[in-house]
Amino acid sequence: MKKPMNETLFESQKRAAESSRAMAEVAVKNAQEIAKLNQQAAQDLAHAFQEKVAELLKVKDPRAAFELVQAQVLQDAALQVASYQHQVAQVLKTGNRELTKIAEDMIAQSKSDLIHFVNEATANAPAGSDAYVSTFKTAFNQALQNFELIRAATADSFYNFEKSVENMSNLSQTSQATKKRASRK
Repeated sequence: MKKPMNETLFESQKRAAESSRAMAEVAVKNAQEIAKLNQQAAQDLAHAFQEKVAELLKVKDPRAAFELVQAQVLQDAALQVASYQHQVAQVLKTGNRELTKIAEDMIAQSKSDLIHFVNEATANAPAGSDAYVSTFKTAFNQALQNFELIRAATADSFYNFEKSVENMSNLSQTSQATKKRASRK
């Protein structure tokens, strides 16, 4: 049983709206998780700061205070920052994967809708319209190639974003390791 063209378009628009809503939900969920991480990091930092100030107040020798700050306070802060960065990177990775799946599903569905549309249009072509049908199918094949280009560009974009997050995390870890080695000397 064939569906009217308006009904097919309505279903397509409905799916696009649902996909957009799903993407927005992922973005909101990621923002909420990062906000929780920010709040927890601020609380942890304030608590650690209070503890270190209390320890510093007990130290009478300025040199011992300096060594305490350099050896313990800065290293603890670096570890907290590294942990925070790792957690944020994980949230971004998870969200990125969810968005990638939604985008790929949207592209696949759009491609399927286009194939269905072309099959419907060419199946009901009047006699003698072979040249128009051929031109239409050529344009359709171009559109399918464009869908593949869009899918590939989307996949590359998400992959590059994830690699950027990983590179930032690796750079931070390398920097912290270098600082630790320098402070030990």
